[in-house]
Amino acid sequence: MTTGLWELVLKGIWTTVQLLVLSALLAAAVSFVAGVARTHRLWIVRFLAGFYTEVFRGTSALVMIFWVFFVLPPAFGWQLVPMWAGTLALGLTYGAYGSEIVRGALKAVDPAQQEGGIALSFTPWQRMRLILLPQAVPEMIPPFSNLLIELLKGTALVSVMGMGDLAFSGNLVRLALQESAEIYTYLLLIYFVIAFLLTRVMRELEKRLKAGVGKAPTRKVVTEPGPVSAGVGVGVGGGS
Repeated sequence: MTTGLWELVLKGIWTTVQLLVLSALLAAAVSFVAGVARTHRLWIVRFLAGFYTEVFRGTSALVMIFWVFFVLPPAFGWQLVPMWAGTLALGLTYGAYGSEIVRGALKAVDPAQQEGGIALSFTPWQRMRLILLPQAVPEMIPPFSNLLIELLKGTALVSVMGMGDLAFSGNLVRLALQESAEIYTYLLLIYFVIAFLLTRVMRELEKRLKAGVGKAPTRKVVTEPGPVSAGVGVGVGGGS
């Protein structure tokens, strides 16, 4: 490829990364708000959070992008630029999936921890901030990592708005060179590299968070067995 075409691909990568970061931040905020709301003691709060989750989980992200970019402008008299339209559609859609991750992790915390906070006269917010979230957040990281990778792949959908992301730029290069196999192979590799880097970052974050609550994996120290008296058997792995 020529230098100009590579510059087009690099601009597409930068646009994809920007969209990924912005939509991930929105999705994370929505996930925690809706996920915590689904554990609220008031039924109306749980109902509204559940309604949002079901609606956005049950609709296509592609259709949501079309709706935000093409339906909202004539309905409300304003137009979102493609970056913000894509961020809003993807953030709300993937935030609905994330809210279930948050709700499940909060429910998985030992009920005795909650009861201990009540015994200490903690308010519901104090119990959530000081007891539940510190234990639940490390358990959210692996599923959030998977969701982040899915969001990365979902950013390719914004190309339908003519937004110059990686998928859109790659298609322009393909049309210019008439080389589908080569260009799409490059795109697959670029998406893979970004996803791999995200996975490593999330794994490191998981280790740090678990270390903060005393759940870091411990190394097993293997020592050389000492002399064994005659007639004494040595068990391996706790077997009988």
